[in-house]
Amino acid sequence: MKGPGELLYAQSDSTQVNKVANSSNSQTEADSLFSLGEKYLNSQKYEQSLPLFQKSIELYGLTDNHKKTGDCFNYIAVIHYYQGDYSKTILFFKKSIESHKKARYKKGVASLLNNIGSVYNTSGNYLKALDYYKQAIVMFEEVGEKENLGVAIRNIGLIYMEGKDYKNAMEYFRKSYALHRKLNDQKNICETLIPIGNVYAKEGRYDSAFENLTKALQIADEEKDKQLQIRALASLGDLFYSKSDYNRALPYYTRCLAYSNEVGRLQYQSESQIAIGGIMHMLGKNRSSLVKCQEGLRLAEKLGSLSQKKGGCDCLYRAHKSLGNNQQALRYYEQANAYGDSLNLAETSNKMMGMEFQQQQLVDSIAYVKKEYVVQLKHKEEVRRREKSRNIIVISLCFMLLIAAGLWNRLNYTRKSKSALQTEKDRSDTLLLNILPEEIAEELKEKGKVSARDYDLVSILFTDFKSFTQTAEKMTPQSLVEELNICFKAFDLITEKYQIEKIKTIGDAYMAAGGISKADKDSTRNIVLAGLEMQAFIRNRALEAHRTNRPAFEMRLGIHIGPIVAGIVGVRKFQYDVWGDTVNTASRMESSGMVGKVNISETLYQIIKDEDCFSFEYRGYVQAKGKGEAAMYFVEKCSVAQLVA
Repeated sequence: MKGPGELLYAQSDSTQVNKVANSSNSQTEADSLFSLGEKYLNSQKYEQSLPLFQKSIELYGLTDNHKKTGDCFNYIAVIHYYQGDYSKTILFFKKSIESHKKARYKKGVASLLNNIGSVYNTSGNYLKALDYYKQAIVMFEEVGEKENLGVAIRNIGLIYMEGKDYKNAMEYFRKSYALHRKLNDQKNICETLIPIGNVYAKEGRYDSAFENLTKALQIADEEKDKQLQIRALASLGDLFYSKSDYNRALPYYTRCLAYSNEVGRLQYQSESQIAIGGIMHMLGKNRSSLVKCQEGLRLAEKLGSLSQKKGGCDCLYRAHKSLGNNQQALRYYEQANAYGDSLNLAETSNKMMGMEFQQQQLVDSIAYVKKEYVVQLKHKEEVRRREKSRNIIVISLCFMLLIAAGLWNRLNYTRKSKSALQTEKDRSDTLLLNILPEEIAEELKEKGKVSARDYDLVSILFTDFKSFTQTAEKMTPQSLVEELNICFKAFDLITEKYQIEKIKTIGDAYMAAGGISKADKDSTRNIVLAGLEMQAFIRNRALEAHRTNRPAFEMRLGIHIGPIVAGIVGVRKFQYDVWGDTVNTASRMESSGMVGKVNISETLYQIIKDEDCFSFEYRGYVQAKGKGEAAMYFVEKCSVAQLVA
């Protein structure tokens, strides 16, 4: 189970509180409500504490007590965090920052920056999480707040752990642990022992992992802190689950679930249910497994966690399969695959954010070097000014230095110009490769033109949304374009995955080709796999849309194979395109197909009919516009059960 970054609660500061008069009735009533809200919050009674903090905000507003107003917003954000509503969490943390800035309460602002980083860490946006954690560390060091400095350092370690950089993660955890040991802060010692134990578990050092996690649970039990107990129990359950010691894992997960139910921790409720369901399956208790996994999946859908939804579907697939419910098993298997694809897209997005972070670090480093250089130049100028007043020899030396500086600047300018030209060339090459196949792009750069080429065997794929105009009428122009972009972006990733060429999009139609750069049996199999994956994406997209009462697209998809001519037409806004009867026939395969199906021609069927991964449904001769009757087949990917059989 994933351990999110820790949050910091509001902390009292008498120097700030005393700046506000405590004599008014509003102030007194607000303080009473605030204290009662804190009591309920510490007891994990969130529903009772929330209205008390909301009322306190109104009363503190009457006395302009910005510090206490900020504390209320902070606590409200913490409540939403434990209830899994991260958008509201960030909203109220930012409101709290505004209030603390008005009160000039730097310690509070630093704590809130850490908290926002923890929310982004929990939701997987590690780039933003690192940015907020580093801002928090700077402010904690300014105000000399060592306890919370240790928390922010530990949170950075959690990000490295999530990125599987266990060496750096452990370095940050040990720094945090040393700070908290020095302060004898038992709760934060416990908070640090949990991720240390998790790192040891991931490295396969199970004895060290068990020692640290057991010590953490002991401290959590002594402190009677349910949140710490939940996380320590979950980690111990994960430890024994990873070792396939299910009988030892089960009591930890069961106790974790009980505490999560008490305090309303949706994330751990879902994860515990799914984990227990998985153990029930491994112990042969598949009906109990179904109940647990179904409840875990329901909570995961409420939470909106892709990884937990996939875990729930995987668990239900295994349980239904063991019970012989093949139809139900197949449904959850497909859902698990869809969530897996979405997780892969999210992982790709996180990698892109990581690249942005590295790029930003490089920019910051360059800016720092330039700043240092400017300072050095100022120092040199001051030295030259003083020495100039001494004698004429120094004047001559200064003149020579100016000439050298000019030459250096000229050389530096030339070097930067070359670097800028190379950067622009790289950008243009990248753009060209995004438009044209690599072989064609190289020919265009070399000759300034591209000759048309004949290809003997190329597979052409067409997609088209059914009743596009009617569906589009139910959507705003902006939402229509966004939906098309989501679909076509997914198609682009699929074509890249299966190494086939995207040719173009025309309105709501999408066209791709396989075998242009290399025609072989893999290219024909891959384009069919790509088509099946595109249809699966559209089906899952439609299911999500129906659950939220949004319009959804349905799609036809057809594939044909044969000879084509490919090349570039025109000299402005050029586009790589393909022509020939094969293209027309592929278009007819699409228009003669059915929604949700992949329709292929007789020619393509003869090439791939012996592929074990496909099953086919013969449609007979179907009337195709402008082509007469043509033999067609629906193709599907074999299920796991079919492959075993």
